[in-house]
Amino acid sequence: MVGENSPFAELPVGPLQEKATAACTSCHEARIIVQQRLSKAAWTKEMDKMIKWGAEVDSKDRDGLIHYFSTSFGPDQATYEAPRTAAHASPKVRLKGKH
Repeated sequence: MVGENSPFAELPVGPLQEKATAACTSCHEARIIVQQRLSKAAWTKEMDKMIKWGAEVDSKDRDGLIHYFSTSFGPDQATYEAPRTAAHASPKVRLKGKH
């Protein structure tokens, strides 16, 4: 099981979470996936591109992963908002003429 502080924690729980984590996050963080809002056709194109680039996806899992991504991160889902850290929560503002 993936811990809350893991870069994979953002992938939604589901039967293909582990396979998506294995196939995708060996090259990039989960946030690259979760910020997308793509149609099924666009996820299909993206999946095929990633497989071409070397993502290890078993051919029997391809369609299931496309469904997992398109239902979890489709255009009808809420816009992704990145988690804020303390550094981002209160940015320092420098006013003109004040040091």
